[in-house]
Amino acid sequence: MKIKKNDTILVITGKDRGRKAKVSEVFPKQGKITVEGVNVIKKHRRPKREGEKGQVVEIPKPIDVSNVKLVCPKCKQAGRIGYKLIEGNKYRMCRKCGQEI
Repeated sequence: MKIKKNDTILVITGKDRGRKAKVSEVFPKQGKITVEGVNVIKKHRRPKREGEKGQVVEIPKPIDVSNVKLVCPKCKQAGRIGYKLIEGNKYRMCRKCGQEI
C-alpha cells in the first residue's frame, strides 16, 4: 500500500470529494484507510444503565484507497506515487515533481 499513516490525502470520489485530510489508520489487508473528518457516520447508542440517556456518536468509517490521492508535501499537488530504488533502499516519490516523500 502506497499510503501510510499521517499522510495528507485528497478525496477524489464520494460525498466528501475535494476534501484534504490526514490519514489516521491504515488497513492494508482490506485496502482501506480511515481519514480524520471524512466518511463520518452517526450511530445512535442505547443507554447502558437505567436513568442514563442515549447518545448520538459520530464514528469515522474506513474508505477505499482507490478513492484518494496523496498530496505531495513538496509541491502541494495531489498525484500518483511511484517508487525509487537508491542504494538498495526503496523510497516513495511524487510523479509530478519527482521528489522523495
